[in-house]
Amino acid sequence: VQLQASGGGLVQAGDSLRLSCVASGRTFGVLGMAWFRQAPGAEREFVAALPRSGRQKYYGDSMKGRFTISGDVAENTVSLQMNSLKPDDTAVYYCAAGTTLSGNGYYWQRAYEYWGQGTQVTVSS
Repeated sequence: VQLQASGGGLVQAGDSLRLSCVASGRTFGVLGMAWFRQAPGAEREFVAALPRSGRQKYYGDSMKGRFTISGDVAENTVSLQMNSLKPDDTAVYYCAAGTTLSGNGYYWQRAYEYWGQGTQVTVSS
């Protein structure tokens, strides 16, 4: 499975940005897609996840109310709408996909086998 993320850029605090991710290859076993982010000098952090069923969405605590994940895992696409961006949101955002996801596993980066190359989001104050 290959993941291609796009949509990053430089914005000002309070602005919005939308990231997109497209999966290709042997995607028939993918159970969920997610976004993680990694700021300089920090560990990779869970942002949001979308199960194949689409019935429940998962969000990191600091993203609730500002970020919205959408898309269709069966169609191999997921997007992340980010509103009210803050300088603390500055990071490289990674798209991920997993074939053995369930329950709280959606929050864990080790549960995802496939990763995209990342897209830089920079929020200036």
